[in-house]
Amino acid sequence: MVRNADPNVDQKLSLYIKFLKERLFFEPLSATLHYNLALAYSQRGLVDEAISEFKQALDCDPHLAQAYVNLGGLSFRKGEVDQCIEANLKAIALDPNLPMAHSNLGLAYLTRGDYQEAIVCSERAIGIEPNLIQAHNNLALAYLQAGQTEASITASRKVLSLNENFPSAHYNLSVALQMTGKMEEAREHFERAKLLGYPVDEATQSQVPDIPGPQ
Repeated sequence: MVRNADPNVDQKLSLYIKFLKERLFFEPLSATLHYNLALAYSQRGLVDEAISEFKQALDCDPHLAQAYVNLGGLSFRKGEVDQCIEANLKAIALDPNLPMAHSNLGLAYLTRGDYQEAIVCSERAIGIEPNLIQAHNNLALAYLQAGQTEASITASRKVLSLNENFPSAHYNLSVALQMTGKMEEAREHFERAKLLGYPVDEATQSQVPDIPGPQ
């Protein structure tokens, strides 16, 4: 995570962290205070500190499903895919209707190369929250990796209907369109992805894209 570049916001965040730490001195078993401090640390880009606070929140209240979701997301950012999966499965065990938990699992399974499981988890996330853009993007890439190009095209078009400036969706779509022989449209989306800052060059256009990080 990137630390906020706005000095005013950063100063307010620092004061909030100070306030929470002072409160925790008097209420060390407050799951809410640990959880909020973890979120603040996450905003500051302090991943290890955030993970520690989410774990302490869960020690105080093991039923905080959202804490597991956040813990899983931070684990993914550290490259700890198995821990990401474990945390999000625990979240779903507590509350099966958490769309981000299913979406995070889809991304984690994508990273592990388990494309069918990634498809299942992404579809579950969409079933709960139909406009969850990251889940649609994960689904598009999972379909692409699994060789289901038409399904991937449909999923990428859904992403772009939700956000026409979603760079990786343009790139995923360009690859899928190229694989189906629609070269002119593929080139249009490839150029759009480049314009939006997606890290591509001419040599990579015909390749299946890498797994992205969380959006």
